[in-house]
Amino acid sequence: MDIKLEKKPWYIRYRYYLAGGIIFLAFIIYVIILSAGPSKLRIDQENVQIAEVKNDKFMEYVDVEGLIQPILTIIVNARESGSVDRIVGEEGSLLQKGDTILVLENPDLIHSIEEQRDDLEKQLISFREKEIEMEQKSLTLQQQTLQTNYELARLQKSFNLDKEEFKMGIKSKAQLEVAEDEYNYNVKKAKLQRESLRQDSVVAIIRKDLIHNDRERERKKYERACERLDNLIIKAPVAGQLSFVKVTPGQQVASNQGIAEIKVLDQYKIHTSLSEYYIDRITTGLPATINYQGRKYPLRITKVVPEVKDRTFDVDLVFTGEMPDNVRVGKSFRVQIELGQPEQAIVIPRGNFYQSTGGQWIYKLNASKTKATRVPLSIGRQNPQQYEITDGLQPGDWVITTGYDNFGDAEELILK
Repeated sequence: MDIKLEKKPWYIRYRYYLAGGIIFLAFIIYVIILSAGPSKLRIDQENVQIAEVKNDKFMEYVDVEGLIQPILTIIVNARESGSVDRIVGEEGSLLQKGDTILVLENPDLIHSIEEQRDDLEKQLISFREKEIEMEQKSLTLQQQTLQTNYELARLQKSFNLDKEEFKMGIKSKAQLEVAEDEYNYNVKKAKLQRESLRQDSVVAIIRKDLIHNDRERERKKYERACERLDNLIIKAPVAGQLSFVKVTPGQQVASNQGIAEIKVLDQYKIHTSLSEYYIDRITTGLPATINYQGRKYPLRITKVVPEVKDRTFDVDLVFTGEMPDNVRVGKSFRVQIELGQPEQAIVIPRGNFYQSTGGQWIYKLNASKTKATRVPLSIGRQNPQQYEITDGLQPGDWVITTGYDNFGDAEELILK
């Protein structure tokens, strides 16, 4: 006989469809939950660097590369024009003060000096003639004065005799008066001649001084002209290394033209360029150091060029103590310029997180160091080794400092 089949309930008949729908709905809910919650990223801990936040000494300084340069570079100029006869000094050689670099020749200058020498000889002869003329005049006046004094003495004796004869009645009063007038005239004449001789002596002294000064002036003028010949021999003004010679044999050189360069090597300086960010904080006298082969060598800023070019400005430093043994012109060293004294601060090591986050946030690890989440951050000062943390972290915290280029927009990092 036939058996009556009972119709199954709908949830049994569609159980597979219901199960698939429930699974799909759960997946949709899971996706929604994931998209609504923080994004996560799993990373390998070996691919990142983690660092501890510490309360440590913070020194603000600038680390730059500097080049060794001579303390002084001198341009040697030609004092006289002429053509290059021969070059004596070799480029790169060490010179002492007064060593010959090159020799110039200038026939026009030699001819001019010869003419000045002839003029000087003529003037010396003229000066001597004037001196002889004054001496002769002085001798003539002395002779005339001597003659007048002799005549005066003779007349005085004659006048005294006339007075005696007048008393004796031999001569008349008129004869005595004539003799007295002649005597008085010769007295005044002698007085005038003595005054003329005195004034002539004074004038002679003044004229001799003038002639002497003129003679010395002309002699010095000629000596200066002769010194121009010495200027045709170009010599090293200081001891140092002859960097280069700009001229060649036979080349015409103008007066005051730069022809060579000498580097003074008894001391060195370090030249570097700094970002315009530091221009208000870099001043002369600031200390600095270079670390070389485990030793520190102190420096001091001696020159700051305030002009900014290509967003940088130039600074010169000199050694204040010992220098490294292998200091050579053109060699580079890393220079740390101190901007202040060490201070206690909350610090973390530098890392590429700053370039990715702008210093606005960082990944902070949990206590078990298995997960890192974003936390806001405030960074103050910085140096080539550290960042100063002003807000957002505390000493003892651990943070991730590298690898930020690979993290994307992940809110959490799962470390494995």
